[in-house]
Amino acid sequence: MATSLSLYVHIPWCVKKCPYCDFNSHALSADGGLDPDLAETYVNQLITDLHADLEDFGLSRRIHSIFIGGGTPSLLPARSLDRLFKAINAVAPIEADAEITLEANPNSADQSRLRGYRQAGVNRLSLGVQSFDDRSLTHLGRLHDSAEAKRAIDAARAAGFSNINIDLMFGLPHQTLPMALADLDQALDFSPEQLSWYQLTIEPNTVFFNRPPHQPSHDALADISSAGRALLEQPGFDRYEVSAFAKPGRECRHNLHYWQFDDYLGIGAGAHGKVSDHEFIQRTQKTRAPGDYLTAPNRQIRTVSGHDLVTEYLLSALRLRRGFTLAHFEKKTRQSASQLRPALERCEQLTLLTLRNEHVLLTEFGYDHLDSLLAQLTEY
Repeated sequence: MATSLSLYVHIPWCVKKCPYCDFNSHALSADGGLDPDLAETYVNQLITDLHADLEDFGLSRRIHSIFIGGGTPSLLPARSLDRLFKAINAVAPIEADAEITLEANPNSADQSRLRGYRQAGVNRLSLGVQSFDDRSLTHLGRLHDSAEAKRAIDAARAAGFSNINIDLMFGLPHQTLPMALADLDQALDFSPEQLSWYQLTIEPNTVFFNRPPHQPSHDALADISSAGRALLEQPGFDRYEVSAFAKPGRECRHNLHYWQFDDYLGIGAGAHGKVSDHEFIQRTQKTRAPGDYLTAPNRQIRTVSGHDLVTEYLLSALRLRRGFTLAHFEKKTRQSASQLRPALERCEQLTLLTLRNEHVLLTEFGYDHLDSLLAQLTEY
């Protein structure tokens, strides 16, 4: 169905597991470094993993985008990434203008390292700043302070990156509205191409779940969210996805690929993928534990069709501010959009969305009540 293919690469290690993190990340030993031999062994397995996916799914497509996430991918040496990219290109040609993103933490993002990543082919950097307030960073268990975060952003520009995303969170322990807006102001001072701004949520299997921090009230969170969006609109940022803002034309292409329900492979410990196959899709997940991934890798495949396929499509498409067309819905799900019309009309009456010329477009109210909107649309 889709002609382009994206690739997600998971690097599962970090120096220290943050108390809010429920991602597949594993703390390294006390010295905090990634052993070079382990890095090379892991890259070998990534290459084997990719070969297996391409062969088993019969895929021969060009790579539209690559996203290297974690964990802390910036622990990986640049030479390892260079070798990985060359191996990828040998079996699935990387498009000349492909977006290649690396997530990096400020404490492992010095200019020399970043220049190595840029030379290897990384052309978009996503920096996990989370806050510019030192007290908030301490509450979050981050290893960097505000000064180090600012140095990392400057270092990224000096290393040649012209496409930078800054990750920030709000709803932090003891955070006030002025503190949240100060974080945004300081990020905007660096004129990033994108800014991810998402609410801290307490997830199971995290330190914060067992020992919940004191967060702003529901009303305070609503005020922060509203004021923050208004602030970001002033310098010309578009809210193109639930928690993502970008300058016009600078949206993250890899994430758009996800939310438009296009296909992607996931390689690495715990990585997820999605491959379309006529009237259904196949979801893949790789072995989660890094040690098991290296010694006895496994791939679980889950087939999604029918009502579940419609639900998954809506979960993705509704994240985008641009919404979706009914023609796109039918193309991606191979199901008639007529089944959705009664629910769409009901949601339009509730001012959650508008339906014009076969295009479903969310209202601001609908965007802020996505759970309710999704529940309405999947009741057919």
